[in-house]
Amino acid sequence: MLFRSEPVPGAIQLAGHPALERSAAFADGAFEVQDAGSQLLALLVGARRGQKVIDLCAGAGGKTLALAAAMNSLGQVFACDVSISRLQRLRPRLTRSGATNVQPFAIDSLADPKLERLAGRADAVLVDAPCTGTGTLRRNPDLKWRFGPDDLLRLRDEQQAILRAAARLVTPGGVLVYATCSLLAEENEHQAEWFERLHPEFVREDAAGVLTAAGARLPADAFRGGALACLPHRHGTDAFFGVRWRRPKPGSKQGAVAGTSG
Repeated sequence: MLFRSEPVPGAIQLAGHPALERSAAFADGAFEVQDAGSQLLALLVGARRGQKVIDLCAGAGGKTLALAAAMNSLGQVFACDVSISRLQRLRPRLTRSGATNVQPFAIDSLADPKLERLAGRADAVLVDAPCTGTGTLRRNPDLKWRFGPDDLLRLRDEQQAILRAAARLVTPGGVLVYATCSLLAEENEHQAEWFERLHPEFVREDAAGVLTAAGARLPADAFRGGALACLPHRHGTDAFFGVRWRRPKPGSKQGAVAGTSG
């Protein structure tokens, strides 16, 4: 079985279509199957041991598991979602991985009192936002017939509501990462610019610098305006967008880090 290294530390890509999820190594929790772009988004969060991290749209928990592994099961990851059925898919993955620092956290809305108890306490928050999924068109070409302008408007409003809720959770000095699997500026750059107008206290950090320091090997064209912007035909991933902000501590003089890689 041939393989090559991915631009993400610790990731490999196998040739062909091996039945990985039927292998003994998979059953033993030695690895997870995940697009390299998703792994880059988890790496962009920069979760560290002992931190309190919130995956606000955790779904079945692929990125949650990557965050937990980066923390070596020290600290706590809250895997939040409004869908109990999606979170239930996370539980067997947690058992298989051996991660002990993840707390599945079902919420009934963004105003759930359980979520409010975490306000201002998170060292890092990941918003892997609901989106059109146009970044997966190479694998799901029928998507172009399943979404229309009204769907995009609905998702845009939902993304903004989630970002507003996420901002309340970040502690001073903490990090917020907004991500989509989308090709559309309306879900990506436009949403980042909207958030920065609403929350000028959050400072954008250069994704290229963060990921390079973490050991990722990506070309300059994988970044745009200081954000991660992977494309299938250039980088071998689904299309992913990711922007990272830091909420400075009171009295700090931290300034924005301009993106110079795209």
